[in-house]
Amino acid sequence: MRKNRAGVLSKAETLIKALPWLERFHGRTVVIKYGGHAMTDERLRHSFAEDVVFLRYAGLKPVIVHGGGPQINAALARNGIDSTFTAGLRVTTPEAMEVVRMVLTGQVQRDVVGLINRHGPFGIGMSGEDANLFTAERKHAVVDGEPVDIGQVGEIVEVQVGAVRSLLDDGRIPVISSIARGDDGEVYNVNADTAAAALAVALDATKLVVLTDVEGLYADWPDSDDVIDRLTTDELAVLLPDLSAGMVPKMEACLTAVRGGVPQAHVLDGRVPHSLLLEIFTDEGIGTMVLPSPPGVPLGRESAPEPTEERA
Repeated sequence: MRKNRAGVLSKAETLIKALPWLERFHGRTVVIKYGGHAMTDERLRHSFAEDVVFLRYAGLKPVIVHGGGPQINAALARNGIDSTFTAGLRVTTPEAMEVVRMVLTGQVQRDVVGLINRHGPFGIGMSGEDANLFTAERKHAVVDGEPVDIGQVGEIVEVQVGAVRSLLDDGRIPVISSIARGDDGEVYNVNADTAAAALAVALDATKLVVLTDVEGLYADWPDSDDVIDRLTTDELAVLLPDLSAGMVPKMEACLTAVRGGVPQAHVLDGRVPHSLLLEIFTDEGIGTMVLPSPPGVPLGRESAPEPTEERA
């Protein structure tokens, strides 16, 4: 009997420890970029949906922006369309764009919405085309200093968040595909990290969370697997040119979001079950957190003071 009581008390203690974070984030918007292994592993897919619904019941306003690289690659292969990349960006022909659009809005998005709605009528799918949420212009890759046309790949130039705000005010969880329209009538494939950062800024979000397949930003990869717990935007700007190609868009998204007014941005290991809740509702947190640089501080890691803000 005492053993059972001890277990119950332990659960109560865990809930009470979350109280400061519940108070702090109640009613606040959190934009989550969903991708990587968390999107393809069956157990993690269900865990992610549970986490997002938990945030909604806890009084937060989660917004999901997703990509779907593995699913797009598989669909292109089934349709006999080669997957080619230039400077790390997918070359998107009109034929490939049809497949990308179909997979993101008709397959990946519906799967995420369905998992969320097992727990209540919350998830609603949107494309960046809907209500002109994302407007983009054609983006060129740069190879040897020269611009190269890579097809229907876009750079977001405008965000209209009225429809998203209406859904949030109605208690819904928007699930947004990283597709954008152009003023030229074209439809563009947009990097989901970039789209999430632009949306977080436009929504005045409290946090941007980017789920990825590594523990966070490594301090000296590959010589060390030590993860940087937190760093400022100026520190990140110094490190950015030397980062691996896979981390660049994620850390650029964090940099853009925080410099755009989002108080915190995080890169989390989506392979860890409930990593989202661990970051938001615990003192320790996980992954790497990006914070604004104090005004008037010179660039360089050695000159940046230790941030005084709490981990979450």
